[in-house]
Amino acid sequence: MLWPKPRVVVSACLGFAPVRYSGESIPDRVVAALRDHVSFIPVCPEVEIGLGVPRPTVRLVREGDGVRMVQPKSGEDLTARMEAFARTFLSQVGQVEGFLLKNRSPSCALKDAKLYARAEGSGMVGKTSGLFAAAVEATFPNLPKEDEGRLTNARLRSHFFTRIFALARLRQLGDLKSLMDFHAQYKLLLMAYSQKETRFLGRLLAEASNRDFPQVRPVYEEGFLRATRLPFRFPAMTNALLHALGYFKKHLSSREKAHFLDLLSDLQAEKVPLEAPLALLRSWTLRYTDDYLERQALFEPYPKALMDLKTS
Repeated sequence: MLWPKPRVVVSACLGFAPVRYSGESIPDRVVAALRDHVSFIPVCPEVEIGLGVPRPTVRLVREGDGVRMVQPKSGEDLTARMEAFARTFLSQVGQVEGFLLKNRSPSCALKDAKLYARAEGSGMVGKTSGLFAAAVEATFPNLPKEDEGRLTNARLRSHFFTRIFALARLRQLGDLKSLMDFHAQYKLLLMAYSQKETRFLGRLLAEASNRDFPQVRPVYEEGFLRATRLPFRFPAMTNALLHALGYFKKHLSSREKAHFLDLLSDLQAEKVPLEAPLALLRSWTLRYTDDYLERQALFEPYPKALMDLKTS
């Protein structure tokens, strides 16, 4: 399959430039693996607002119900500059399929930046989003977003990859027929995420014949992103795999069916990876030549080269 390249905004310190406060770059193996498959847009918000490299550290400080970004060494409040840069950058970045940001960063962390009670000294009071990341979430609430720390987890990594590559494919479609074909290919995958949203998308397409495609596609995109917002749950994935098994019920022996059901039990208990039942289903798909199942994105939701990344 020829995959389109998603456009992904990435923290520049993740192997693109030595822009960390310490003057370092932090090469990341997942980011490196994505380079051949993704069009990255590197950015370092702290450098963009005029802070040097290397530079004194900045921190996030609680102020009432809000958060300020300050530089303890200089005493400067950088909040307005960072918020202004984020607004400008995000309004001009164009169409992107996702964000891959630096964890624990006071500008880029999605959830785990340290929050302090005061500008100097100790007194950490919790964790929060970096100021740039908070603007990303407010501007693009539905788009895929991850940090490099979480992508060491195989399930979270697969979820992020699945979403950005599906969105890139979806945005290439030019008519209702191609959208309906896309939906057919992603049917089992969508079922594994949300049967409710899958039914909504099915109804949308069933009623779309009297609507212009430019009206239908963004509504479908929003529903698709809503359906896949969270990683799949094991019960929903099991139901999708059982649905696929139904295509072979006339061909398989009772022992083969029992073996597959045992695999699903082990999957629910997280004793085996998802690849185990998927590989078995795929072998039956090839043996019995089921074109519908063979085309399912569930078997290859993103480029095969990225499926070989090992869990750390």
